[in-house]
This record gives sequence, structure tokens and C-alpha cells, in this order.
Amino acid sequence: MNHHHFMNKAFTEAFSGMHANEGGPFGAVVVENTTIIGRGHNLVTKHHDPTAHAEIVAIRNACAEVQSFHLNNAVIYTTCEPCPMCLAAIYWAQIKTVYYYYTKADAAEIGFSDKYIYEEIAKAEDERSIKMKKVDLTLQQDLFGEWRRKEDRTQY
Repeated sequence: MNHHHFMNKAFTEAFSGMHANEGGPFGAVVVENTTIIGRGHNLVTKHHDPTAHAEIVAIRNACAEVQSFHLNNAVIYTTCEPCPMCLAAIYWAQIKTVYYYYTKADAAEIGFSDKYIYEEIAKAEDERSIKMKKVDLTLQQDLFGEWRRKEDRTQY
């Protein structure tokens, strides 16, 4: 694998989005068998979407390209160490390896700190700033039961 080549492609994505004022200075490419199957740069400000990080965009593009929600034969090159959301998406996609250039500390130095999120996740649920409240209702439909019985479901 030519790490220099693919990391440069991730940087090209980042510069493209940054120069177009579409989002922050982040880019990513998903690679399978030495072929780029997904590209992305940060689109947060363009789409007014806090989830439109480079890694998420690249994963969505790669999944569409290969028509699968798993990328277990792929790796991802990203200009910066993934935030918690992107890291979770990488796990959900079953990507095996993440190659990155800048660290979380580097990102924090330019105003992109995810330290608060990592700290919040580590807290007990009742100590977090976002409250989680379970709603108990008497429902007429058993959603999870129907899913369990659904014979044509696609398990993932």
C-alpha cells in the first residue's frame, strides 16, 4: 500500500473542501485493494450538517460504490485522527485500519477539540450534560418483536 499516495489524496480532498468554504480542513479516502472507492471532505458548513465529517462522507460514498454497508476489506486514510462519531462509523463499517496524519491534539490547537465528547462518554449516564430519558408507554405495536420475526430482514 502506498501510504504517501493515499494520504496525499486525503489532503487533496481536505484542501478542496476548505478552499470552497464547505467545511473544516479535513479529508478522507477509503481504499480497497489499492483502489479508492470513496472520497470525502468536511461538508459541515455547506450542508448545515454536524455529521458531514470527511470520514462519514467518504464512508457513505464507498458504501454506495460497493453496494454494501460493510467495508471489511477496506482501510481509510484521513488527514486527522477521527473524532468519536467518525470512529464509531469506522467501527460500524468494519474498516480494518485507519491511517491519519494530524492528531486530536493538533486539531484542538486550531479549534477542533473533541476532548469534551470523550469526557462526556466516559461519565456515568446521569452525570452527562445531555440527559437520557427512557419513556415507558403502552404501545399497540411490538416493533422489535416484529423485527425479530421478520423472515426477510437483512441482518447487520
